Amino acid sequence: MKPKIYKKQTMYPIQRNRRLRSSESLRALFQEYSLSSNDFIVPLFVIDGKQQKEEISSMPGYYRMSTDLVSIHVKNLWSMGLKSVLLFVKVPDSLKDNEGTEALNPDGLMQRAIKTVKDSVPKMVVMTDVALDPYSSFGHDGIVKEGIILNDATVTLLSKMALSHAQAGADVIAPSDMMDGRVLKIRQLLEAESYTDIVIMSYSAKYASGFYGPFRDALDSAPGFGDKKTYQMDFRNRKEALIESKRDIEEGADILMVKPGLAYLDIINELREKVDAPIAAYQVSGEYSMLKAASEKGWLDHDQIMMEQLFSFKRAGASLIATYFAEEAVKLI
Repeated sequence: MKPKIYKKQTMYPIQRNRRLRSSESLRALFQEYSLSSNDFIVPLFVIDGKQQKEEISSMPGYYRMSTDLVSIHVKNLWSMGLKSVLLFVKVPDSLKDNEGTEALNPDGLMQRAIKTVKDSVPKMVVMTDVALDPYSSFGHDGIVKEGIILNDATVTLLSKMALSHAQAGADVIAPSDMMDGRVLKIRQLLEAESYTDIVIMSYSAKYASGFYGPFRDALDSAPGFGDKKTYQMDFRNRKEALIESKRDIEEGADILMVKPGLAYLDIINELREKVDAPIAAYQVSGEYSMLKAASEKGWLDHDQIMMEQLFSFKRAGASLIATYFAEEAVKLI
């Protein structure tokens, strides 16, 4: 009589991944990524005048403010734990020209805005947009000659603009123009003038995107002719972002910015893996406005989607997130 052979009974499944998701407390213990107020950069739109607050029609809930109201606002931001702002200015048409003359005015709107923030909250990290389009009569990021955006002449102007911001008290210079060689020129001038501690956050991967529409409404900075595809990047390209970013680091950039954010998570991740520098993501105006519009219609849960999007930037590898949702998100963290 043959002995009975007992087959080993395999429990199925031995590993149940749902075990670690079975309660809110357990899920919190094993959460891989987190958000804090330190992750956010708050974009601010500044206008001239006193007691001026204008809602941007294509960005519900977001406003342009005069410097006196900016002073109050940044104090509130600081009390919420938000430690950095990125300044943009809406320049009156009467002050716009092709040479960006107003950009170098030591008493210009940007320079006054920087001083206002620093006087109101000295520890607030003040980041400033360095680009010609808010000052340009053509709405382009560079000086125009016979329909061509001049690179080198623009770079010289941008470096002087950056120096003016540093002299006003900016902590971080953020060139968003995408001209070749501008980081090196800015760094050289800052060093020559002994502004050695000024941080450069370069928009190293700024794509020619349709997501910028509401932002251009906010600053009245849409191009007066053509588009920006001769200097902003082609959204069909990936390697180009790596090339641009490595060059910016070599030229003296400290932080790299990817803009837009949500449609370019692959670029954020690629840079995180291959470039040894902090990566910032800009969740741009179109991304903000799409969610606002959809949630207003009742099609999406605003807070749920907002947090999903913000965490996607962190998972991709962003160290900082410039977002119009910062004030709303920090209340949910």
